[in-house]
Amino acid sequence: MCINVKKLTLAGLLVAVAVVGSTAYIPIGVSKCMPVMHMVNVLGAVLLGPWYAVGVAFVTSCIRLIAGTGTLLAFPGSMIGALLAGLMYKKFKNTISAFIGEIVGTGILGALLAYPVAALLLSKQAALFGFVLPFSISSVGGAAIASIVVIALKRTGALPVL
Repeated sequence: MCINVKKLTLAGLLVAVAVVGSTAYIPIGVSKCMPVMHMVNVLGAVLLGPWYAVGVAFVTSCIRLIAGTGTLLAFPGSMIGALLAGLMYKKFKNTISAFIGEIVGTGILGALLAYPVAALLLSKQAALFGFVLPFSISSVGGAAIASIVVIALKRTGALPVL
């Protein structure tokens, strides 16, 4: 097994950014929309790949849940968004594909999977498509910020460090 210390270190830094950034959120219904998490998902997908990005999302969601700054709804949204953003970037090698992957993964698929979590585990009343709009708004904002950061990193030549 090969452990890439640079990737592991960057993953830890992204977790820290996401956890600290989770203090700023937009409450919409029972969900807490966190654009910083979506930014970290796209950055993790582009810089680290799909599996590290999912790991960053999982660890961040765990820490936020333990710290009381997140809910169980963070797991399906962030992890699916990170995975799809990473897979899309790996396949198409452009930032737009990671951007779209994050929005579709979190805004649609993650939101639909958040429904059973809310209904069964959180005992919250929610419509099946009730999380799609807030999750999509949040993911568009965060993915747009990440896209700007990635484009800036590419232009300065700092992106291919890993």
